Amino acid sequence: MLSEQEREEVERELEHVPTRQAGCIGALRVVQKRRGYVSDEALKDLATALDMTPAELDGVATFYNLIFRRPVGEHVILVCDSISCFLTGGEAVMEHLQRKLGIRPGQTTEDDLFTLLPTVCLGHCEQSPVMMLDGEIIGNLTEEKINEALAEAVRRSRGE
Repeated sequence: MLSEQEREEVERELEHVPTRQAGCIGALRVVQKRRGYVSDEALKDLATALDMTPAELDGVATFYNLIFRRPVGEHVILVCDSISCFLTGGEAVMEHLQRKLGIRPGQTTEDDLFTLLPTVCLGHCEQSPVMMLDGEIIGNLTEEKINEALAEAVRRSRGE
């Protein structure tokens, strides 16, 4: 069930689009911002609010790699696996993250702090290899840069 606050925020999103269906990505983002992901229950409630079927809305949600349909960690790491990043060390980036976090792509650490996801091009090929951590692009990756970014994320989690 959508909360009253979520419903109000979705309605505010819908004020800026010509049809309710056109606001589906914004509505999905509202729920994800509040809950961390879009559950099946929330998707059904949103579909009703948007005059869509759950299947139609799920098709949109699963098409966009920044909409999460299952729980993720507090910090989401998207590692670009496009050809540019692959050629400049993207494979080593993913291997380092797997070792450092103790998880494989698609998994979340036991403490629910990090989720590691491969993704198609992040659009910053000039900085390859690239990853996105909590919506921030980090390019020209090295092990040291990755370690610093992870440590900063942990500090944010602790409120430091």
